[in-house]
Amino acid sequence: MDRCTTKGVYHLFYQYNPYAATFGDRIVWAHSVSYDLINWIHLNIAIEPSQPSDINSCWSGSATLLPGEKPLILYTGLDHKKNQVQNLATPKNLSDPFLREWIKHPQNPIMTPPIGVELDNFRDPSTAWVGKDGKWRVIVGAQNGDEGKVILGQTEDFVNWTVDSNPFYLSENTGVIECPDFYPVSIEGTNGVDTSEENPNVRHVLKIGFLRNPHDFYFVGKYHSDQNSFIPDTGFTGTSLDLRYDYGKFYASKTFFDYAKNRRILWGWVNESDTIQDDIDKGWAGLQAIPRQVWLDKSGKRLVQWPVEEVEKLRKNPVSINGEKLISKSLLEVTGITASQADVEVLFELSEIKNAEEIDPTKVDPQILCSEEDASKSGTIGPFGLSALASEDKTEQTEIFFRIYKAPNRYVGLMCSDQSRSSLRKDLDKTTYGSFFDVDPKIRTISLRSLIDHSIIESFGEGGRVCITSRVYPSLAIHENAHLYVFNNGSQSVKVSKLNAWSMKKAEIGHQDTISCFQK
Repeated sequence: MDRCTTKGVYHLFYQYNPYAATFGDRIVWAHSVSYDLINWIHLNIAIEPSQPSDINSCWSGSATLLPGEKPLILYTGLDHKKNQVQNLATPKNLSDPFLREWIKHPQNPIMTPPIGVELDNFRDPSTAWVGKDGKWRVIVGAQNGDEGKVILGQTEDFVNWTVDSNPFYLSENTGVIECPDFYPVSIEGTNGVDTSEENPNVRHVLKIGFLRNPHDFYFVGKYHSDQNSFIPDTGFTGTSLDLRYDYGKFYASKTFFDYAKNRRILWGWVNESDTIQDDIDKGWAGLQAIPRQVWLDKSGKRLVQWPVEEVEKLRKNPVSINGEKLISKSLLEVTGITASQADVEVLFELSEIKNAEEIDPTKVDPQILCSEEDASKSGTIGPFGLSALASEDKTEQTEIFFRIYKAPNRYVGLMCSDQSRSSLRKDLDKTTYGSFFDVDPKIRTISLRSLIDHSIIESFGEGGRVCITSRVYPSLAIHENAHLYVFNNGSQSVKVSKLNAWSMKKAEIGHQDTISCFQK
């Protein structure tokens, strides 16, 4: 999938099977457009199998916006031999703001797997950027044996490519790398920068995903286009110490630079937690997370994510709670909103943290810890947080919560999303997710924002430094029967310094035959 914006219109291209709610042969590029990233118009298919270089499927890729607002698409084709090759497509009519028709280049494929890359594991070209030498570059995910690779390609015209057989990035014992992304982030402030920016005021981010372990990992580091080298601050460890965009269900994500609002936008795919048969029965599978603005944390060590401001247009019926003390085993309902479709922001205030339990976060897997020390098990400081999509009798609830610990030479927080009681259904993936984050003992506040939408909960802890997306399917806590609570099960009291919550309106989704209704 990929996104770009031209002439004030945002474009979302995504992988789609027209014949079934499952992955299969002859995947196409579906296409939707929006003026605000929230309300969308579905268009006709943009790219579909039609030539030897993509006859078996048109797989993922990226859009690049050239000077003069001239977009092009690079995408992976599954060719007549079922090898993976890269193809080029350009708009048929640049004057069409919706870019409804695309023309494939007659010289496709424009890239084939280099030496040291398996023919059937070379996919997902990134957005292109231009180096100091004037050449355009992209990266492509690949595999050789059990090695994951990121391959660099260079071009001056997007038709003739030099593909480097030496990997731009290499991971051992991981299998294929998918959907790589590469972009700069400013070291000053939250504004985004153009994908080709390269100067002392930016650092670079390499994002990779693994089919074997479907999460999106990222590295912050230094990039030198003249050497075609990226040096990450830390290597991939295959442990919970690796940085991820999201510690729940979030994969195959992509960023783009939004010139109109000078920000970098991240958008990811959220897959299902129920069965393939459930997907077939309902006729669809997978959804897009709310787009997020992304920037470099002040520490320079990790990224921060926050829902785009446009989502606030859907807010209605605000309610607030301020200065409410939650003693041990407290539960307070947030009333006056539609809890099945809500946006809630809460700031918890801790009286003190010196009595926190001790832990060494380098020796504990936070996801396992969240599962073992779930929301019902009392600690000193925590668990405290939100109980979302809860039934009246509490037999169904998804709890997003925090615990505070004293680590060697610092304090850390543990953020969890406990899905163990999310639904009475038995045939679901109810994995509990979690991650550690640093706590400033001088501030003594912990923030949480959760976007709740019937079967998905996107949560942003500590201002977006830790994000967890959960896919849940309550059978009791639905529509008007869903409830929302703040709770504290720790032995030490916690104050709800402030809580603001809103019911959320539905986004408008139209189709190509209703475009006139959506025109600006």
